[in-house]
Amino acid sequence: MPLRLNPTLRDRLAAAERPLFGGWVCSGSPVMAEIMAGSGLDWVLIDMEHSPNGLESTLAQLYAVSAYPVTPVVRVPAADPVMIKQVLDLGAQTILVPMISTPDEAGAVAEATQYPPAGRRGVGSALARSARWNRVDGYLQNAADHVSVFVQIETAEGAAAAEAIASTPGIDGVFVGPSDLAASMGVLGQQTHPDVVATVRRAFDGVAAAGKPVGVNAFDPDTARAYADAGARFVLVGADVALVARASEALAATFIHGPADAARASY
Repeated sequence: MPLRLNPTLRDRLAAAERPLFGGWVCSGSPVMAEIMAGSGLDWVLIDMEHSPNGLESTLAQLYAVSAYPVTPVVRVPAADPVMIKQVLDLGAQTILVPMISTPDEAGAVAEATQYPPAGRRGVGSALARSARWNRVDGYLQNAADHVSVFVQIETAEGAAAAEAIASTPGIDGVFVGPSDLAASMGVLGQQTHPDVVATVRRAFDGVAAAGKPVGVNAFDPDTARAYADAGARFVLVGADVALVARASEALAATFIHGPADAARASY
C-alpha cells in the first residue's frame, strides 16, 4: 500500500476551528522533543537558528516526534537554499525561515522549496526521507502538497511589508517574532512594549489582508491569549529550556532559598 504523509501545518490550520498552540524545542535533544510532542500541544518548533542543532540532531528530533499527533515545524537557520533543500530532504514537511523583510526575500524562499519549473529545489527524493525513499507515490509531481512554507517577520521593515510578503506565491503563512522586532525598533528586550505590540498587530492585519494565517511567539499567557484574540492562528507559548529553567529555579527557591524566592520563581 502506498505511504501517506502527515498533514502539514498549512493543512492543520485550514482545518482548525481555533488557534493552534505550540512549544519551542531549543535544547537539541530528541528526548525533550518527544516530551514536548506528547504533551498535548498542537505543534512543536524544532529550532536550528538559536539552538545547537545540525542536520543529524534535527533528523533525530523528527523521528522522536513522529509517533505523536503533533505537527513538527523546523526553523532553518537562514534563507539558505542549500540548507532548505537538506532540511526538506530530511522529511520536514513544514519549514519556517527567519529574518524575511521583503517580498523578494520571500520569493527566494518559495523558489528554494519547490522543484523546477516553479522553483529550484534540488531533486533527490529517491535518496531521501522526504519521499520515504520513493515510497510516496507521485512525490515529485505533488511535492507542493506535502510541504508548507512559512516565513518569519522580525523587523519593522518586514512588518510594514507584511501583506506583500504574505501574498508571495508559495508562501503559506507568516510568523511574527516580537523579540527581534523589538530590537529593530530600538527597544531591545521589550517584546510587550506598546509600540512593539502595535506593530505586531499591524503585521497581523497585513497578513490577514493577504488571506494567509499569521502566528506569533508569546510566552506570557495573557499576551498569548491577546494575540490569539487579535487573529493569531498559531502561537508558540513556551520552550523546553525555559520550562526547565523556571521549574528548576522554583525547586531551588522552595527547598533552599525560602518562600519569597519561591514566589518569584513561579510561573
